[in-house]
Amino acid sequence: MGRWEPDARGRLEQAALDLFGERGFEQTTVKEIAARAGLTERTFFRHFADKREVLFPQGNPLREVLVTALAASPATAAPFEAVSAALQSASALVGERGEAARKRQAVIAASPELRERELIKLASLAAALADALRRRGVADPAASLAAETGVAVFRIAFGRWATEGDGRDLPHLVRDTLDELRAMIAGD
Repeated sequence: MGRWEPDARGRLEQAALDLFGERGFEQTTVKEIAARAGLTERTFFRHFADKREVLFPQGNPLREVLVTALAASPATAAPFEAVSAALQSASALVGERGEAARKRQAVIAASPELRERELIKLASLAAALADALRRRGVADPAASLAAETGVAVFRIAFGRWATEGDGRDLPHLVRDTLDELRAMIAGD
């Protein structure tokens, strides 16, 4: 190993995303990721429990942003409007990751195991939003419907952003998808 360089975690994440894209998730080893980052396997395991954790880190900053933004929305906001406001905040966070978020999504899309894990993560986000709505006094099924629908909107907008690359930012696509849903419900 050469001279110490900062941001070992970031370098490992970048190396992993690059290798997953080049070789596939299943074919990439931790040893290869560490070598590409100029680090040891031991250093990899100081930062990640396994290579899946590069894509699905412990803790969920997206969930925290969603729940915090929902809690900060006006108390008079209808359940779905509160969820919509939370989606706007979260989409700005995810959009900041830019190319890394797109690479991550491409890796997940190519692996049935990772797609399943992504669905579990999305279900967890919906549950967190529904719980946050219940804390605001929203009863079920409204809390669950608003949360699940919001996560579906986010998933569709994110998928468009990750694959279309038409220059629109993620918050714009979230707004467009929300507008399409509202128009569809209204019968337009």
